[in-house]
Amino acid sequence: MKKKILVVDDELIQLVLLQKVLENAGFMVNKAQSVLDAMDILKDDLPDLIISDLEMDQLDGFEFKEILLNSDKYHNIPFLFLTAHNKEVFIEKGLSLKAIDYIPKGIPKEQLIAKINNILETVKDQKEQSVNELKMVADRLNLKNVPSKNLKFKNFQIDIFHQTYQNHPGGDFIDLIKIDERYTFLVLGDVMGKKWGAWFFSFTFLSYIRSAIRLCVFDGNLSVAKIMQRINQVIHADDFLDDIYSTLSLVLIDDEKGELTYSGASDLPLLKYKNEDKKINQYKSKGLLLGFFEVGNFNEQVIQCIPKDQLFLLSDGVIDYEANGVKKTDINLFISQLENLLSEEKTFDEITSNIFNKEKYQVDDCSLIQIKRI
Repeated sequence: MKKKILVVDDELIQLVLLQKVLENAGFMVNKAQSVLDAMDILKDDLPDLIISDLEMDQLDGFEFKEILLNSDKYHNIPFLFLTAHNKEVFIEKGLSLKAIDYIPKGIPKEQLIAKINNILETVKDQKEQSVNELKMVADRLNLKNVPSKNLKFKNFQIDIFHQTYQNHPGGDFIDLIKIDERYTFLVLGDVMGKKWGAWFFSFTFLSYIRSAIRLCVFDGNLSVAKIMQRINQVIHADDFLDDIYSTLSLVLIDDEKGELTYSGASDLPLLKYKNEDKKINQYKSKGLLLGFFEVGNFNEQVIQCIPKDQLFLLSDGVIDYEANGVKKTDINLFISQLENLLSEEKTFDEITSNIFNKEKYQVDDCSLIQIKRI
């Protein structure tokens, strides 16, 4: 996948020349003639690297970098200054603003590309090291937000596909909570935004969900809508989770009746493939994001299943993809692909290997759960 670079310079000729050099080297380039233009671009498209001129009208490169440092969304983007100055005072000020380096104007293009490649490779290595350290901590604390073992049912078979984005811990979380031989709760959630921080918050959400389910069951309450409301109230009241929101799909599996009861919070629709007519039907929830309001307006739907029916829960990453550097979302495309594969009687492994292949560039965690009536 091509790396993206945002170039900011108020001199149009310099801007276009740098764009051509970078594009010829295989980078994707966005260009802006002012800091304000650059901020507009950043709203919708985060680059892997920013190269900014130092001296510009209105807001200069130093002020641009200060704006980025004060933003949770932008402060970690690698940043290079482009300047005609080589004064120590400028260099010290730039480095104090956590700029990675300076690039002198007129630098030979070979040196420029080598410097950029070295920076991007270093950033990649640092991220991988951080990810590995996070995973080591999780392993030592026995923290898991995806079950390592599956459960056996009399009338159902459950298969789980979970693929993190670029091998980074993410915000998707999955759980199977067995109540007794008849009832099991299936959980699929996605902590919104926060990048790696979403991974930490996912354990807090899971903890609340598990506790709420157990407490409701002890009270004789198996209503998924009421359980969702109990979860929502606790999360809404927790100051630690202020401004942290999550989607949630909650399914109660009745292994005796062979039916499911479903409730959701701003999640994607539950999909049901009826083997009789080879078509997928959507079951849409009405609930709001967990924690957004004290009352989430959750509803529940009972879904009858006959042998060979298949149901699917999915996170946003399943329907998100990148094409020509632009993030796109298309649930209808996914449903069409899934419907075709199911009509060909593909196994779950064959379905996931077909849909999540190298031709589709992943932009988020991908979680897909199949519930098959046997």
